[in-house]
Amino acid sequence: MWIIWAVLAAISAALVIVLTKAGLKNVDSSLAFAIQAILILLITWSVVFYQGNQGDWSSITTKAWVCLLAAGVFTSLSTLFSYKALSMGRASYVATIERSSLVIAIVLSVIFLREKLTWQIIVGGTVMIAGAVLIALSDPGD
Repeated sequence: MWIIWAVLAAISAALVIVLTKAGLKNVDSSLAFAIQAILILLITWSVVFYQGNQGDWSSITTKAWVCLLAAGVFTSLSTLFSYKALSMGRASYVATIERSSLVIAIVLSVIFLREKLTWQIIVGGTVMIAGAVLIALSDPGD
């Protein structure tokens, strides 16, 4: 079941990039993210209340709070940086470089989460980086 959610996340992330690039014309990238963040807040809290999970936050451990808050900071920074890059560059280029974060996530997962590194992950990560480099070094035609 996780793969369905992962595919939906990938499709949603792709739509975010394309729609954001289209919406950034004559709009500051930070302001654009601030506008979207309001909707993110409203939608996510609506889901929490709909699921009845709002009372569960008292059971969150200190370690989990630290990790979740740090992740929130990095989510905000990642999005701000991504929007700034989208305001300046082509969506296909920005998305390719930004999604090289997948390889960084693999490395960090092996180091910090002690996830198993297989030859398939190594080959897949290498191909992702090679693709990102190939696209980044191609002629944009602008």
